[in-house]
Amino acid sequence: MTNASVNRTKPSTDLFTTPQPGAEPYDAEVIRKFENAAPLRRPDYQPRTRHLRPDGWARYTNRLFLESSPYLLQHAHNPVNWYPWADEPFETARQRNRPVFLSVGYATCHWCHVMEEESFEDEEIARYLNENFVCIKVDREERPDIDAIYMTAVQALTGRGGWPMSVWLTPDRKPFYGATYFPARDGDRGAAIGFLTILEKLNQSFHMQDGRVEKAGQQITEAIRQAMVSQSGNHLPGKEILQKAAAFYRKNYDPRFGGLLGAPKFPSSLPVRFLLRYYRKTRDPDILEMIENSLFQMAGGGIYDHVAGGFHRYSTDEQWLVPHFEKMLYDNALLAVAYLEAWQTTANEDFQRVVNEILTYTGRDMTSPEGAFYSATDADSKNVSGHMEEGWYFTWTPEELETILGKERADIVKKYYAVDGPPNFEGRYIFHTPKNRTDIAAELHMSKDNLAAVIEESKKLLFMERNKRPAPLRDEKILTAWNALMISAFARAGLAFGNSEYTLQAKIAASFILDHLYINGRLYRSYKDGQARHNGFLEDYAFFIAALIDLYETDHDIWWLKKALALDDVLKKFYEDPKNGGFFTTGTDHEALIAREKPFYDGATPSGNAVAALNLLRLHSYTTDDQFRMRAENVFKTFYQRLTDTPSALSEMLLAVDYYFDTPAEIILITPTETPDAAVPFVDKFREQFIPNRILVTADEKQAAANAKIIPLAAGKKAAHGRAIAYVCENGTCSLPAETPEEFISRLRP
Repeated sequence: MTNASVNRTKPSTDLFTTPQPGAEPYDAEVIRKFENAAPLRRPDYQPRTRHLRPDGWARYTNRLFLESSPYLLQHAHNPVNWYPWADEPFETARQRNRPVFLSVGYATCHWCHVMEEESFEDEEIARYLNENFVCIKVDREERPDIDAIYMTAVQALTGRGGWPMSVWLTPDRKPFYGATYFPARDGDRGAAIGFLTILEKLNQSFHMQDGRVEKAGQQITEAIRQAMVSQSGNHLPGKEILQKAAAFYRKNYDPRFGGLLGAPKFPSSLPVRFLLRYYRKTRDPDILEMIENSLFQMAGGGIYDHVAGGFHRYSTDEQWLVPHFEKMLYDNALLAVAYLEAWQTTANEDFQRVVNEILTYTGRDMTSPEGAFYSATDADSKNVSGHMEEGWYFTWTPEELETILGKERADIVKKYYAVDGPPNFEGRYIFHTPKNRTDIAAELHMSKDNLAAVIEESKKLLFMERNKRPAPLRDEKILTAWNALMISAFARAGLAFGNSEYTLQAKIAASFILDHLYINGRLYRSYKDGQARHNGFLEDYAFFIAALIDLYETDHDIWWLKKALALDDVLKKFYEDPKNGGFFTTGTDHEALIAREKPFYDGATPSGNAVAALNLLRLHSYTTDDQFRMRAENVFKTFYQRLTDTPSALSEMLLAVDYYFDTPAEIILITPTETPDAAVPFVDKFREQFIPNRILVTADEKQAAANAKIIPLAAGKKAAHGRAIAYVCENGTCSLPAETPEEFISRLRP
């Protein structure tokens, strides 16, 4: 793939007049839009294509050039005549009696890049597509609704899913065939049938007058509708589903490498946050061993970026050694919270270190100038030869280490990060730490402190040197849901570590969402190049409501809680199923699709219904308004059968179930109005406690009285003789107020 730049301050019409192979020339209106869009591209915009004109501009430009999604812009200069998702391409397909080819991926997807290079940049394949299909590109991160519908079809057809996703639709949007990545031609990468042959066969099938395509489309569409919505129920799940889920994870746990048995390994496959809650109740040492071993193995593996912090998306092997090297904002947000709660449970400093390194990486490398968070970075980057290569940016050779660090220090680093034996990735080494620091220090005849000092100093030198390499692409769109997850991570860490900088970063990012993605009382999904786009989805609302509650507990400003309540009103009005319970992915005023999903299974991110249910229970604890509890119960009833049959598949919802069956602590810290900092000693004691099922109110006497309409438990609460005082309540009934931090903490212990 070649990137080139060209002066676009006064774009020439002829930059956009060359039609794609086999496609009709664009009309004057489309070309005018291209001309208007060109000057708006960033100065560093480079057409991503190998098809270039003598002046360096792309030979081909398609309608994706008018989009803001980094993923769609990656394909804006393919010879394929791509459309973005809209009514127009389906109407074109109907008029021309053509099938639709739908390709779904995301900007940092390695195999999406491979299929682009092999097939979508191939002029012969592009010609066949343009002459026989109408082609649509979708960024799954901007349109999770479309992705979920057609991924359900692919999973039904093939038994698996993934990206890039390739689906063939009738003009009325019904899928009749689908899969994931295809090599370009028969025999490529050992495949019996390549993409071009598949296109030919599907085109022939579409035009046969035997009704098979229509029948397949109808059957698959009906299967999608059945799979995406649970039937309503009248029963609440019992506590036994928590034991059932724990038994599943115990049975499938990998005692050697942590996580679940087998490969590939995703960090989310073992739900640490659920197991931490289960351990808190049971004190089962086997559960704690599963948690600690898994977290140590992940943080010590190649899936972790030992130089700069942060986790890659997943490991291709069972040892957490060789990842796909993209880094996703959501993974790092969710893992930061998991390690934080593990630190609160165990007081292990390594877990605290990982949280700090994740948040440092995020603040340094993934934060926009306005304070919001970018989405992801790519697996691929340019090597010394200028060719794109997966993982090259993150890997090392012994010679590089000696040049940067000197031989003596390099020998220590090589020992620490297991840079010995045969290279573990494409002739290079992925850092990992299969041995603990104590054993390595003994082997090197060093103290642990001296070893740690050498490693920390070396990491700084390696980080500076690595920054001289061409960096992987960064997807700079800002997604509401993913930002919300990271806002929660910063807010929770700000509270747990007493770190005001973390709290401030959470506040700035939340304010960005409210200023730029909250318009006329509704959330939007995506922000890029100064523009908010796409209706917000369930997860945007649910995750952001959770973040606002977390931010209130950290910052103590009731304004955050009021915003959470306002957004819940929107969810209730537009997304909630008032008849059967639960929430749909899309609002009632959203574009009509072939199915309306009510999500329940956790994927790469938690289920929106799971987070919404826990939000409702937390809001019930704050407001004592029973409608919140009843709405949460309706979520549980809707998914009763799935929770009962396979609770491990709904692990995030188990957090809400655990909260529901617990007796949440209602913690109210009251200070004299003139000395609001008097609560600090109480909060300092509280920070390190793992008390997941609780609410926290910190207010002075005046604030408590003013906020009593929202938080009735705060009404009438007073400080004691000019000092802070702590009230610990359950179900609205408070024990005697605690006047010392020690007395306060003793009442919180289970």
